[in-house]
Amino acid sequence: MSGAPAAPHTESAEPAAGPGNLDLLLVPPRARTGWRVVPARVLAMCVVELQKLRHDRTELYTRAVQPALWLLVFGETFTRIKAIPTGGVPYIDYLAPGIIAQSAMFIAIFYGIMIIWERDAGILTKLLVTPTPRAALIAGKAFAAGVKALIQAVVVIVIAALLGVAMTGNPLRLLGVAVAVVLGSAFFSCLSMTIAGIVLTRDRLMGIGQAITMPLFFASNALYPVAIMPGWLQTVSRINPLSYQVDALRGLLLGSHAHLALDYTVLVAAAAAGIAAAAALLGRLAR
Repeated sequence: MSGAPAAPHTESAEPAAGPGNLDLLLVPPRARTGWRVVPARVLAMCVVELQKLRHDRTELYTRAVQPALWLLVFGETFTRIKAIPTGGVPYIDYLAPGIIAQSAMFIAIFYGIMIIWERDAGILTKLLVTPTPRAALIAGKAFAAGVKALIQAVVVIVIAALLGVAMTGNPLRLLGVAVAVVLGSAFFSCLSMTIAGIVLTRDRLMGIGQAITMPLFFASNALYPVAIMPGWLQTVSRINPLSYQVDALRGLLLGSHAHLALDYTVLVAAAAAGIAAAAALLGRLAR
């Protein structure tokens, strides 16, 4: 009596699990460390900050009122009386880049209030125990302030265009405008967060912010050329990052003479120094 036929021997489609394959199953992928993780963390913090804007857009609408008044009242009046020499450029055209920089600064200069609120709510302490570098936390908030300021700048540009201001439509120049707005706002938001790390309370920060905002604005070339300032004010203007931001915006939007290489060098250096200073004081703020 013949036996049952033996089942054919089939090879497994999957290779046998050797020592190397077991390592792949048991060892998790290596996490990114060092500088490689910073861009992702900065982007994540920036997105978190911008999510807050999506839930409450009131700030953008209310902050558009002041730039509109500067252009409508101050710009139109001084264009008529021709009291400030602007090199043949209508004064309202000369003023528009300065108001863009001013509105961006006003958004950023009180950004430290938000980080004090996060400390009081316990959010900052939770962020500091994550592996995210402190510089990445600050940079994320700084560039989120820059994006908020960029939205504000678009509003001011639209208002200026409706008032007849002749500005460029060149995409590369507009990209340069966006970079200048973001860098300037990043510096002023870091300045605010640095002051927050020193004074530690919202009331003190509000007082200092209000005390330095208008002097920074008037001690720049936003309203009038540096050449007509008294000597001591010219010196202050040359160390004021807002002057370099306005110079870049004026050169790009109006096509006037500007020192773009110097302007962007100063803005990048100021933003980097601001991030470093605010990151160094972040731990003190969280105590």
